[in-house]
Amino acid sequence: MKDLVIKYKSVIKFILTFLLVYGVLTLAYMLYLDYSDGSEYYPDYLTNLVAKQSDELLHTFGYDSQIAKHSAEPSMKLIINGKYVARVVEGCNSISIIILFVSFVIAFAGKFKTTFFYIFAGSVLIYVVNLFRIVILSVGLYHYPWRREELHTVIFPLIIYGIVFLLWMFWVNRFSNLSKADE
Repeated sequence: MKDLVIKYKSVIKFILTFLLVYGVLTLAYMLYLDYSDGSEYYPDYLTNLVAKQSDELLHTFGYDSQIAKHSAEPSMKLIINGKYVARVVEGCNSISIIILFVSFVIAFAGKFKTTFFYIFAGSVLIYVVNLFRIVILSVGLYHYPWRREELHTVIFPLIIYGIVFLLWMFWVNRFSNLSKADE
């Protein structure tokens, strides 16, 4: 057993670090969501911000859009030309995906400064790509409502998780301690 632990020390370290960081960040996010309940920003500050920024992007692309509180659930309605096309829920704010990204990068950490800036830049990129993903999804749902399932369950998760995967691969191959050990 000891030989296996020694042989797979780096794998065990990665898994434990990933799970610890993921657990701590997820717990912090859950506390944030609990604390946000009843705040002036509905349903929470970050989801509200993403809805507003998506609305502004739609305006930038020439769409007459607006957002409104959803009366039946904790989400924001996204309306294009008077047609309710999508709802922005807590899961649309990209924070859960950023937590996953950060956990992986820290589990394969490199130098502190490089790791910190990569996490910052990658998180901003994920957030921005997510905004464009919501806008494109909303426009797609407005023009092609019969493609709702394909757009929401296949194409757009592929975009956001594809970006995260590419960022991870770039990190592991370029900056992590793992890539330095292979040289």
